[in-house]
Amino acid sequence: MESQTYHGYTVWGHAILQQEDILQPERYGASGTITLAGKLVEASGILACFDTEDEAQRAGLEWARAWIDSHG
Repeated sequence: MESQTYHGYTVWGHAILQQEDILQPERYGASGTITLAGKLVEASGILACFDTEDEAQRAGLEWARAWIDSHG
């Protein structure tokens, strides 16, 4: 999980392990969370799946920043 401050909000990018079959390579679901003053503002579901945790976290952060930009 990675967090940043963006326009006064705290945005979080999450990487959620999505391993459906033990024989398949690990994949990570991306999601994002937005908080303001410690309170939940918005959270996404799974946005997409990625091969690495970093890619998934970045996608979650990008979603959160875009949500703030479109609702601000």
